[in-house]
Amino acid sequence: QVQMVESGGGLVQTGGSLRLSCTTSGLRFNDYNMGWFRQAPGKEREGVSCITWAGGTTYYADSVKGRFTTSRDNAKHTLYLQMNNLKPEDTAMYYCAAREYSGTAMCTNTGEYEPDYWGQGAQVTVSS
Repeated sequence: QVQMVESGGGLVQTGGSLRLSCTTSGLRFNDYNMGWFRQAPGKEREGVSCITWAGGTTYYADSVKGRFTTSRDNAKHTLYLQMNNLKPEDTAMYYCAAREYSGTAMCTNTGEYEPDYWGQGAQVTVSS
């Protein structure tokens, strides 16, 4: 059974930093492309960042470029999202996701390339 558990969310002031982790089990982590998505109340889900299975290719949404960094530790089966210079508009529930095929397409073609697995989510709240 695949389990994906996010941690590291919380409340932070504008300009602050948080690091999300997604710890997986039961998943052939090294074979999966991974991603971070977020959804704020009343808004559509957004593909924030994706990384290919070997970490060679990354994708970032324009809204987070230069502020967020995604990485993975295949030995620990864990995905990370370092979030710096946070803004109130970054407030959302953040989900990690895994998809075996199609590289970073689950971020760039949301809806067409659905993840195979989802985490339960971690709340990030940025106060102004």
